[in-house]
Amino acid sequence: MTATVEVVTETPPASAAPVAGYGRYAPSPSGDLHLGNLRTAVLAYLFAVHTGRGFRMRIDDIDAQRSSAEAATRQLEDLGALGLKWEQPVPTQQATVPHYQRALEMLADQGLVYECYCSRKDIQEAARAPHAILGSYPGTCRDLTGEQRAAKREELAQQGRVPSLRLRADASKWSVHELFSAEATDGTYTGDVDDMVLRRGGNANQVSDADFAYNLAVVVDDHLAGIDQVVRGDDLLSSAPRQAYLAHLLGYEPPEYIHVPLVLGPNGKRLAKRDGAVTLRELVPGGDLATCARAALQWIGESLGCGLVASVEEMAVGFDPAALSKDPVNWHPH
Repeated sequence: MTATVEVVTETPPASAAPVAGYGRYAPSPSGDLHLGNLRTAVLAYLFAVHTGRGFRMRIDDIDAQRSSAEAATRQLEDLGALGLKWEQPVPTQQATVPHYQRALEMLADQGLVYECYCSRKDIQEAARAPHAILGSYPGTCRDLTGEQRAAKREELAQQGRVPSLRLRADASKWSVHELFSAEATDGTYTGDVDDMVLRRGGNANQVSDADFAYNLAVVVDDHLAGIDQVVRGDDLLSSAPRQAYLAHLLGYEPPEYIHVPLVLGPNGKRLAKRDGAVTLRELVPGGDLATCARAALQWIGESLGCGLVASVEEMAVGFDPAALSKDPVNWHPH
C-alpha cells in the first residue's frame, strides 16, 4: 500500500475556538465500511469540530494480510461522500513501521520487553487458572531464567517458529480520561493492564518486520499525528488503559477518549455484513455514491437525534454531546 491516499483535500470547517489538537478516524481497510463504522466516523468528526480541533484520517493497515489499497481508497471515497473533510496526506501504518521499531527499542532500553514462547493454546489454558484476568496474559514467560529462555528459543526454532515480544508491565491497572462511556466515573475509566504483545511471533516463514501489534502501532501513530482526542466504538474501551499506559512509558501525552455506543443489527448483535445491505454503497439499490451518502446521512442524523439533515455541517451546527444517548443504536433494513 502507498503511504498516502489522496481523496479529499479540503480542511475541516473552522471553529470559533482555537485548534487544541486533532481528532481522527482510523479505519482498517479489510472491506467497505458499514453503517456502524460510518456513524462512528461522523461522531469523531463532530466531536473534533465541536471542540475546535483539526481532523485527520489514518489507514490502519498493520495487518497486511487482511488489508488492501483498493479497500482503503473506497473507504476514503465513502467518508468523503458523507462530507467529512480531513488534512492531507493520509498516513498508513505500513509506511510507519520504522517508528514502531524505534518505540520498541525505547522500551527494550528500559528493560521493559521480553520474549514470549507461548502458543495460543498455552495462553488459553493458563487463562483458565484461578484469579487470572479474563483475556490477559498470565505472565508465563515473564521471569524465566537465561537458561530457560535459551531452551525455549531453541524449541521454537526446531518448530520453525519465532517468539513474540511482550511488554514487562509494572502496573495492573491504569486510568484514562474518558468523556462519554457510561462505565466512566467523573470522566475517568480505570481498566486492566497486562504484559501485552508488542510484536507478534509465530511461523518463522510468515513473520515479517511489520508484524507489530495493534496496541503499539496506534499509540505511536496518534503521537506522530498530534492526536489528543480519540473517538471510537465502546467495544474498544478496555483497550484504552493499555494504550494510555504504553503512551506513558514512551513519554507521550495520552489522548482523551470518547467511546460511543455501537450500532446493533436486527438480531440485537453488533452490526455486521451478515445483516444485509449495511454498507453505504448498498443503501439505495441502483443509486450512485451521492444518493447513497444522502440516505446514510439521513439515518445517521436521525440516530444522533439531529432529525433530517442534509450535511455533516448541518449536524455540526447543533451538535450537543450532552444530548447524545449512551445506549446502542439498532438498525433495521427497510
